[in-house]
Amino acid sequence: MVWKKSSYISLFILVIFLSACNGTATSEQIYNHLEKAVELENTFEEQQDPIVKLEQKEQEIYSQIIDLSMEKFDEMKKLSGQALDNIEARKEKINLEKESIEASKEEFSNVEGMIKDLEEDATKEKADDMYSVMMDRYDAYDKLHQVYTESLTLEEELYKMLQQEDLEQDKLSEHITKLNESYQKVIDANQAFNELTTEYNALKEEFYKAAEIDVEYEGNAPKEQEKSTEESNESGQEKDPDE
Repeated sequence: MVWKKSSYISLFILVIFLSACNGTATSEQIYNHLEKAVELENTFEEQQDPIVKLEQKEQEIYSQIIDLSMEKFDEMKKLSGQALDNIEARKEKINLEKESIEASKEEFSNVEGMIKDLEEDATKEKADDMYSVMMDRYDAYDKLHQVYTESLTLEEELYKMLQQEDLEQDKLSEHITKLNESYQKVIDANQAFNELTTEYNALKEEFYKAAEIDVEYEGNAPKEQEKSTEESNESGQEKDPDE
């Protein structure tokens, strides 16, 4: 009987030890998935500056076009063609963005099934909050991508209209109003995405502290979205058909 009792105690201690190790291993696995998700957003991050520069270039082209009279229609048509090329370049960039975000989401989703295996309730709660906000962030990006794509479509329609010599001013003004409204949607979606990015980064840091994971945060967080569309509209440089 003594031998059996001792064996039971040893087994009980072993179970506790393995359980504690499992909790630690789970938090480390979660950490690995979180940081891999960040790494997969590198392509997304790399597109930001080129997109902003392309947007600024498109604004310059538009300004040149509206300064031209119809007597210089050939020049207007040429510049519109350049703007259309610019739009195609941005389409390629935002598609790369989306692929990067989707890869990040797929990696991050691996965390969901691991959260329940965390030992500490406080750590589990932080992980749940972090997971929920990050998934909201992915949804916010989908919305941003949608409205930005819609604005590119409207820009494309604009520059095709500007290649028409018999274009009516009322029709142009109506379309530009619609385009400026789409820019506002981009601004709002961009802000929502950035706010969720900031919230997620804070929650991730709280989770790491709760899980006692010692990390350095330099270059270790999802990035906010940069869109010069926001800067342009806020500085009063939205498209104006009457300039």
